[in-house]
Amino acid sequence: MSQPTLEDLHDDHTPKAIAARLQESSSLNYLGDFILGAVDGTVTTFAIVAGVAGANLSGGVMIAIILGLANVLADGFSMAVSNYLKARADRHVLDNFRRLEESHIESIPEGEREEIRQIFAAKGFEGHVLDEIVRVITNDRKQWVDTMLTEEWGLQLETPCPFRAGLTTFLGFICAGMIPLSPLFFGGVLGPDWTFLASAIAAMASFFIIGAIRGFITRHPLFLSGMETLLIGSGAAVLAYGVGITLGGLVPP
Repeated sequence: MSQPTLEDLHDDHTPKAIAARLQESSSLNYLGDFILGAVDGTVTTFAIVAGVAGANLSGGVMIAIILGLANVLADGFSMAVSNYLKARADRHVLDNFRRLEESHIESIPEGEREEIRQIFAAKGFEGHVLDEIVRVITNDRKQWVDTMLTEEWGLQLETPCPFRAGLTTFLGFICAGMIPLSPLFFGGVLGPDWTFLASAIAAMASFFIIGAIRGFITRHPLFLSGMETLLIGSGAAVLAYGVGITLGGLVPP
């Protein structure tokens, strides 16, 4: 990505722009969950297609469609459930530590005030300024607890909705996982060789686009991020193809 000009930096640091950016950064974003599902959906589905092609099975296109669809639904659901459970666990951890800090503030408020004092003293505050920071924070119970959660335990105050996180991952897996399968539905027109080639091209394009989107989100160079994901996905496909070739002779014609 190109470096911003001095004029761009000034525009990004007006009071209005700063307020908007801080509001955006504090809001939850589920695009990462979509990318997670999309990458895995493309990799695992095309790995199945590549494995079937490598095995050179009779009726390979139809077998690849059946296995691919089964993978899209089953593995996509599995990933969605895993992400759902992770989001629920993150929320439970936050709730547990919030109750813990509430209990500590109720039982030993002076000890908790001293923790706030030491946290901000370590940041370089001292004297009257430090006293005022401690007073302001500890006068607001919610702010007090939130500060302990972020500063002492390193927790995020906002956690994703488990259902939305799981659903977004599932949709990403389904959408991307269907891309390598799409050419297989035209196998009767293209023929097996051209069908698997078209599937490979579609998967490679999907890998690159997903990687570029990931680069945009993480503010990394789009081309390099796209190529990184493309190489990782291609590696999985080569492994699956190699396994198919190795084991294909074990399957009776």
